[in-house]
Amino acid sequence: MKKLFGLFCGTLVVLLVARLASAENAKVTQLQGKLAESIDADGNASPAMKSFIKERLLPLSTDVVFVQEVKAQNDKGVSLDKIKEIDSQWQETEEELAIQTEMTTNACAKEIGKQLSQEKAIREAFVMDNQGANVGQSDITSDYWQGDEPKWQNSYNDGKGGVDIGKNKFDRSANAEIQQISLPIIDEDGNVVGAVSYGIAVDQL
Repeated sequence: MKKLFGLFCGTLVVLLVARLASAENAKVTQLQGKLAESIDADGNASPAMKSFIKERLLPLSTDVVFVQEVKAQNDKGVSLDKIKEIDSQWQETEEELAIQTEMTTNACAKEIGKQLSQEKAIREAFVMDNQGANVGQSDITSDYWQGDEPKWQNSYNDGKGGVDIGKNKFDRSANAEIQQISLPIIDEDGNVVGAVSYGIAVDQL
């Protein structure tokens, strides 16, 4: 009897965990569905770009490494004043700062590098935390703090998630027409924890 009761309890726990996991996955799927609708409705993106975002970039919004690294930075609880102080140093320096080196060599940056190597249309990318501070990047950005810019404001969207699709711009360093695409970073529970911004070479779609 005890053995049967133990088996029953074990089965019940498994079913409850499975149900919770299913609910969490449903929340992720629902949010990504809303994001896909926003992408389709955006007037800045061509049909080819919309397809690329939905098929290639949107699945990366739940990248395990991105989620892990963003959460780790969020948990540090760095004040916005401190972030802005770092941002000032970042913009004013003429030599590479230790934090700039870290942003291009840490686990998040390595994951970005892997994505760039697998998709030639992605020319650059950087990940941001829940305040708009950089977490990792392929190249050193002009700013450390992105919190005052639409690419973070619209994609993080006060923790609700959204999409920001910039207008095409010619990038001399890349010698290509680049369009900036920003999306939220979504954890396994469907929570928006940060954001990621990609520079996409339009002629590679």
